[in-house]
Amino acid sequence: MDRERGPSNPGSAKYEEAFIIPNRLPVFPLPNVVFFPKTYLPLHVFEPRYRRMVADVTMGGQCIAMALLKEGWEPDYYANPAIYPTLCIGRVMSVQPLPDGRSNILLQGLERCEVLEEHFEKPYREATIRLTSTQSNEGLSTNVRRSLIEVLGRYLQAREDSAAWQGFFREEVSDEVLVNTLSTYLDCTPLEKQFLLEADGLHQRARRLNDVVQFMLHEHRGAKDWD
Repeated sequence: MDRERGPSNPGSAKYEEAFIIPNRLPVFPLPNVVFFPKTYLPLHVFEPRYRRMVADVTMGGQCIAMALLKEGWEPDYYANPAIYPTLCIGRVMSVQPLPDGRSNILLQGLERCEVLEEHFEKPYREATIRLTSTQSNEGLSTNVRRSLIEVLGRYLQAREDSAAWQGFFREEVSDEVLVNTLSTYLDCTPLEKQFLLEADGLHQRARRLNDVVQFMLHEHRGAKDWD
């Protein structure tokens, strides 16, 4: 499933305040995608089971839970390989039908959840879930936000697309949008992103993100010294 790369304009994000999330949801597991609340995820859907899933979702609850496949998924991909139990729920915002039943969809990240039970009656997997959302009024301390932006500034100095990230550092961008968008688009591994998603609250996610970026900076300096 292809996804677009690069940050989008934070000023364009609009989130619905009131939306009822079903407690049983379709699960869309992928080996390289970790989804976060307050972000958007474009996907190209082509497998028959997930075509059915999109058709069912658009007629029903409008929600899909995105999951990361655990290591060793390859031999069992077309069945039901193991997934990490912390997921992010996405609301289907648009569906663009394509030839042969394929489609492009856009998900809006709503809440984090935990899998309580998996169900396999349909061609695609479903799960009974429990919401584990971060409190909406939780914010970062000034020092934590400043430290995160400083280390990200150092990391982005070496990137050609650094200018595209500057909008996220504005004061009016909320802490949750800042942390979750950076967690989405930074070039860390899916396992590192899963580690960020599983953080207990926004403060811990920001601190983990800071540690990940520090490690990436260290690796980059080490590679330059080796050259």
